[in-house]
Parts: sequence; structure tokens; C-alpha cells
Amino acid sequence: MEKYPYAVIDPTAKIGENVKIGPFVTIDANVEIGDGTVIDSNASIRSGARIGKNCHIHSGAVVSDIPQDLKFQGEDSLAIIGDGTIIREFVTIHRGTASKGKTVIGDHCLIMAYCHVAHDCVLGNHVIMSNTVQLAGEVEVGDYAVLGGGALVHQFTHIGCHVMLQGGSLVNKDIPPYVMAGRYPISYEGVNSIGLHRRGFSEEQINRIQSVYRILYLSQLSRKDAIAKIIEDVPACPERDEIVNFVNASPRGIIRLSI
Repeated sequence: MEKYPYAVIDPTAKIGENVKIGPFVTIDANVEIGDGTVIDSNASIRSGARIGKNCHIHSGAVVSDIPQDLKFQGEDSLAIIGDGTIIREFVTIHRGTASKGKTVIGDHCLIMAYCHVAHDCVLGNHVIMSNTVQLAGEVEVGDYAVLGGGALVHQFTHIGCHVMLQGGSLVNKDIPPYVMAGRYPISYEGVNSIGLHRRGFSEEQINRIQSVYRILYLSQLSRKDAIAKIIEDVPACPERDEIVNFVNASPRGIIRLSI
């Protein structure tokens, strides 16, 4: 471990090999930090943090502070950060409550400056949150989702994998996988074809996804009947099933077609 003399580190914290800790960093008890992670000046790593390998936590970030939830009674909980994740300046990530017991951010995510990840959120792998995105409690975000700067996401909302969310959006409905979403009120803006191409999806896969959303949004069928038609007309495949399962499980209802 390499640290500046002005860092304050609880002696019981578990710190891996080749970790670099900058000046005025605070690391509490009940913290685990993986090999090769870098923590820059003035960052605070609070009790319950579980930080993976080769992460980079920038100046002023706060990881695993207590939730901003009046129901929180000091129960033991965690904030888990996956391997290779970058947390930029002044990001705040709060640990879980009795509801789920942990806040989770996956591997190789990029959380840009001034973002907030509230208690019990679950983010997948390779998620990008642009500057000042704010996630309320118990939000779920799928793999490879990109959230544009300044987006505000309501508590309990689900955002599917490979979603591209417009900056400044106010999200109060679930956003199904593979789509672009934006405008006000938050609306479906089409399939995220460019993002899917970049992630290596084939034309056949993208065409199947587009077929699903044509039925879901353009058939004028009820949600229940649209799902039945999707299952009948679109051959079974992981992409179809991901969308169908997401829509069927949506606790808040999904976004509508833009007008």
C-alpha cells in the first residue's frame, strides 16, 4: 500500500496490494479495498464499503455514507463497487438499508462528477452516468446503459440494459431494454441501434428488437395483447425474452411512445 502521511485509515480496514491512497483520505473500519485501486485526495470511504480491484476513486468522492432515508435505523449494510469502476469527483454513493441491505455498482462502470447513487440502488456492468445524474433509492440500471447528464430518476424505477437516456430527463416510468428515451414526459424514442452496433449486436438481432418494439408501441394493442402477439410473431431469442420479461415485471409501468 502506498499512502500519504495525512491519510486517516482505520487499522482494521482490509486494503489489498498496490493500493494508492492520497492525502486527507479517510477510510473507516469495516472497509475492504481490492488490489490496485487508487483513491485520490479528500475522498471518504465509510463503513460498509466493498471496493473491487483496479478502481479509481477521485477527489472528494464519498462511498458508503449512511442513507438519506428516515427509515434507516443504523442497521449494518454495504455499498459494493465492482472491479475497474471509475468514480469521479464529488460523487456520493450511499449504502443500503434494511430493504435490500446493499447498494451495488457493477464492474467497469463510469460514474462522472457530482452524481448521486442512493441507498439500495443496483447498477449492472459497464454503466455510464454522465455528470450530475441523480438516482433515488432502489433504482435498478441494466448493463451498458448510458444516462445523460443531469437526468433525475425517481425511486424504484428500472432502466433496462443498453438504454440511451437523454440528458436532463425526468424518469418516473420504467425504460425497457435496448431503447433510446427522452423528451418530457419521458418517452420512447426508438431502438438504440447505434449503441447496439457498437456493442457487437448483429443486424439480425437488432431487427428482432425493432420487430418487438413495433408491436409494443405501434400496433395500438393493449400492453397485454401486444406481449401475446410478440410471443406469437417474434421467434424466441434472448433479446425478445429480455424485453418481454422486463415489461411483464415492470412495477411502475413502462414509458409511452412520444407524441
